[in-house]
This record gives sequence, structure tokens and C-alpha cells, in this order.
Amino acid sequence: MPELYPEDQKRVDEYLARSVRSERKPFRPLLLLMVILAMLVVLTGIAYFIGQSEGLV
Repeated sequence: MPELYPEDQKRVDEYLARSVRSERKPFRPLLLLMVILAMLVVLTGIAYFIGQSEGLV
């Protein structure tokens, strides 16, 4: 691994020491899946309603 110049390494160390990075909430894939499924159900319902109102269903 290449070595960084001291000033660059100092910037990297300062960035890694910031508390902003640790304040993020953990990624929750099941919540994302539920949101996607909910949106799919809503859009499907809207499409079905439009199709029914146009006499296609």
C-alpha cells in the first residue's frame, strides 16, 4: 500500500476521527424491502383502478 504525504495522512486521520460518520443509522434492508413492496401494492392498485374505470378489467 502506498504511503501518503504527512499532510494528506493528517487529513485522512482527521476525517476518520470525526463523529459525523458514526451518527448514521444502520442500513435496514428489510425496511427497504417493505417500502418497495408497499409502493408496488399502491401503484398496482392505482393501475387496477384506472383499468377498471376505462373498462379494461
